[in-house]
Amino acid sequence: MQRRSLVLGSAGLLALFRPASATPAATSATATAKAPELWPQGAQVPGGVARLSLGPAATRPQARTEGGIPLLVLGDPIEWTALVGIPLAAAPGKARIMVRAGEGAERPVAYTIGPKQYSEQRLKVAPGTVDLSSADLARYERERAHQATVTATFSEPAPPALQMEVPVPGRRSSSFGLRRVFNGQSRNPHSGMDIAAATGTPVLAPLPGRVIDTGDYFFNGGTVWLDHGGGLLTMYCHLSRIDVKAGDLLETGERLAAVGATGRVTGPHLHWGVMLNQAMVDPALFVAA
Repeated sequence: MQRRSLVLGSAGLLALFRPASATPAATSATATAKAPELWPQGAQVPGGVARLSLGPAATRPQARTEGGIPLLVLGDPIEWTALVGIPLAAAPGKARIMVRAGEGAERPVAYTIGPKQYSEQRLKVAPGTVDLSSADLARYERERAHQATVTATFSEPAPPALQMEVPVPGRRSSSFGLRRVFNGQSRNPHSGMDIAAATGTPVLAPLPGRVIDTGDYFFNGGTVWLDHGGGLLTMYCHLSRIDVKAGDLLETGERLAAVGATGRVTGPHLHWGVMLNQAMVDPALFVAA
């Protein structure tokens, strides 16, 4: 409070001695100044990201969900922030994470998840990709078990910056969170951003990252997963070509694959997913509009 009073007092003194002609220009400059943008943008709704202040600490605190999943913590000893990916299936209401700073006791940090209504999308696809045969179902179950090990990846260090480049130019043909209805049957909400682009269009890394998985999957077709550190992962699906292998290190803008129409699709496009603490979140929160 003392520091704030000194600052305000100094501002008052400056106002007394400022020439009258300078006041309008200074006021205009203040009005047009923009606060620095934070990435990802906060959105405390299902499929969004909560930005939770953890306060000061000499070293980076450890934070986790109540289920024990580690969280991405960014900042410095003056102010630390936990980034919490909120699952699309999360119910609106009170929630909390658990935080430990240094050798201190673990403490809860509470937040509130607000409601969000996503739109519905009805699609016609090949019947065999909705009502699975026993062989296809067995394949899907094997792939799901493998993907669970991939999505549990949590590596250090945390990424230094979180604003992402869109991996491929094009029209956003299907937004995150849409309730998907395939051939009249409801399925899980859309967990990524679809970008319409021609087959063969290069797909570029939106942030530096390490390739942690590639493959050809029943629903997702040609797929690549990147690990950006701190539990932040990105996924690229329906690829016609994969140009990387597990273990490769990529910089922002490096090619990793090409757009295609593999897996369950209605046409060529890129399905781009962003995962934070094992929750799929809206990629739009990480990119400039």
